[in-house]
Amino acid sequence: MVLPVLFFSLHSGGGEGSLDRLLPSVSTGLSPRKRTTSQCKSEPPLLRTSKRTIYTAGRPPWYNEHGTQSKEAFVIGLCGGSASGKTTVARKIIEALDVPWVVLLSMDSFYKVLSSDEQALAASNDYNFDHPDAFDFDLLTHTLRKLKQGKSVKIPVYDFTTHGRQKEWKTVYGASVIIFEGIMSFADKALLQLLDMKIFVDTDSDIRLVHRLRRDITERGRDIEGVIKQYNKFVKPAFEQYIEPTMRLADIVVPRGGGNMVAIDLIVQHVHSQLEEVRCHLCTLASAHQAQPLPQTLSVLESTPQVKGMHTIIRNKETSRDEFIFYSKRLMRLLIERALSFLPSQVHIVQTPQGEDYEGRTFHGKRITGVSILRAGETMEPALRAVCKDVRIGKILIQTNQDTGEPELHYLRLPKDISEDHVILMDCTVSTGAAAMMAVRVLLDHDVQEDKILLVSLLMAEMGVHSVAYAFPQVKIITTAVDKKVNDLFHIIPGIGDFFRPNNKREI
Repeated sequence: MVLPVLFFSLHSGGGEGSLDRLLPSVSTGLSPRKRTTSQCKSEPPLLRTSKRTIYTAGRPPWYNEHGTQSKEAFVIGLCGGSASGKTTVARKIIEALDVPWVVLLSMDSFYKVLSSDEQALAASNDYNFDHPDAFDFDLLTHTLRKLKQGKSVKIPVYDFTTHGRQKEWKTVYGASVIIFEGIMSFADKALLQLLDMKIFVDTDSDIRLVHRLRRDITERGRDIEGVIKQYNKFVKPAFEQYIEPTMRLADIVVPRGGGNMVAIDLIVQHVHSQLEEVRCHLCTLASAHQAQPLPQTLSVLESTPQVKGMHTIIRNKETSRDEFIFYSKRLMRLLIERALSFLPSQVHIVQTPQGEDYEGRTFHGKRITGVSILRAGETMEPALRAVCKDVRIGKILIQTNQDTGEPELHYLRLPKDISEDHVILMDCTVSTGAAAMMAVRVLLDHDVQEDKILLVSLLMAEMGVHSVAYAFPQVKIITTAVDKKVNDLFHIIPGIGDFFRPNNKREI
């Protein structure tokens, strides 16, 4: 007999209207879950699979000419009973998808903060953590909607010891795929509308009981009698009343959980077809404006004989390391001085030692902050510090994948209250513009105003200039030179070389 692989719901689009905002309440009290903190799958920011590393706190670089995501993230909702294998299915989908940007979001992060009376019930194992009313669906829906739109969000960390949220929340960025899992994933109408694919993991109750027995005995130190008693009294009734009825809302039902690789492969094929348009958008954006004149937001340092001479030296492959460093630093200093001239200023009258008034100018803003795109952008920090006293410095580590040309966000450290600052974003070279676009988007995520961002680069390719300028038309771009081409390895042609290539003896 051939077992079913997956079932496509005959009620797609229907049935949701019959739901109340939340499913009806129940009077049965369930014991709290024995874990310390909620496991929001966005932390740590790396998910290591057998094939690759997935960046779960990054964001995709695909934006349209308005600086917004060209397409909303694809959201997969995973529902099923406790110990049905939802997390296993989610991880296998991620590994098979082979996309760099994914967010794993767990309902466990969105339990409500308990009142003092509810705290007392929880302490005596009489508070029902498996009831829909236990979850903060308003916050959950708001968070998932922002993630779907490509915006950054703060994810609460729920502490099951104190039954409250920790002070520090986790920052998560938008992604190409969002997988949202939980026992009540289909229990809210507004939440359902955000799900592009609804998957119900249907695992036999005996198997779920075996999974719970193995987990609770080996990981939580319980005895077999206690586990079976809890399952029969609390877990099984909750599944029958709240979880199993939502199976009819699923687009796909996956029998046998994470062991059903045929079902997982079919799911992955469907998601890949939805992502195809997004995958090619970076190349489309970069090439769409190649025949157009350079944008007005670009400012190129005047090519004086002095500037031209310094470029001649640093572009020459025969130049010694000392000369390369010396003249690169000279150009960086000129570049930073040029960038500062675009900051807002206002008239400021001072009195000279001779007792006369002098009408000068002063910076009109709260602060200037430098942000370097590591590692090459870090070499520009001394030039900024030399002309801006006590300037604050932030760092973003973005590396371009040499196979795809897509940027990968590995590290982020920004000063507090950066949203009120004028930001000088520094990178030595900009080729496709993918890394620069991601860095700008991250700054916007932290509420930096677009017209307060100045992208400063020693050398840029026309492709990168167009990509950044048309995605973020209010960002000012300042460079010392613009080259025409980018080769298949995403290097600028004729270019200047890689500042941090391991075999580059001229490394700064």
